[in-house]
Amino acid sequence: MSTREQRVTYILSVNGPLHVIENVPARVNLATGEQLFAPATIEHLQRLIWESKNPTRIMQAPVYEYA
Repeated sequence: MSTREQRVTYILSVNGPLHVIENVPARVNLATGEQLFAPATIEHLQRLIWESKNPTRIMQAPVYEYA
């Protein structure tokens, strides 16, 4: 499995709203695109979401339903 350290965008839905965290360090599988995160990175992501700090910016995104 060939991987490379990259910065990725992590998107998570918590009780409805989407949370977008940019520039997250990850090991990315070059063949599949799978993103692997270190335990410390996961802990940091959880703190960012659960502590409800002020976001850097607000985004709007269209939502479609697969029908």
